[in-house]
Amino acid sequence: MLTLASKLKREDGLKGSRTSAAASDSTRRVSVRDRLLVKDEGYYQGGKFQFETEVPDAYNMVPPKVKCLTRIWHPNITETGEICLSLLREHSIDGTGWAPTRTLKDVVWGLNSLFTDLLNFDDPLNIEAAEHHLRDKEDFRNKVGDYIKHYAR
Repeated sequence: MLTLASKLKREDGLKGSRTSAAASDSTRRVSVRDRLLVKDEGYYQGGKFQFETEVPDAYNMVPPKVKCLTRIWHPNITETGEICLSLLREHSIDGTGWAPTRTLKDVVWGLNSLFTDLLNFDDPLNIEAAEHHLRDKEDFRNKVGDYIKHYAR
């Protein structure tokens, strides 16, 4: 169902310059790029979707910022990569938002649920995709397939 290849990359905001360790540490960011392979089920089977996760200095008190780097046709992910997933919200009215007890593993499972628990449209981010799915599921499936062929192989 899910294969995850992780690569951690530490970047100093002031590379190449000589600064104090305290200044360097305060500008350090951790970036995690994961390739999520969705196979054997659902609309997105066979697609390879890459996500970028920015882990802020205040993590785990605030959620990481996650963006989908692969162009996708999905009701809860825009074509520019913004993601609607309640656990990534710092303040969620449904009580399922970010909490300090959550981990990056929870984020990965949440992302996976966007591909397997299709589809909850109570609050879609990509309204056009959500309406497309409700209007014509077969055409929606075809468009998702076209996006996978062009962007997610």
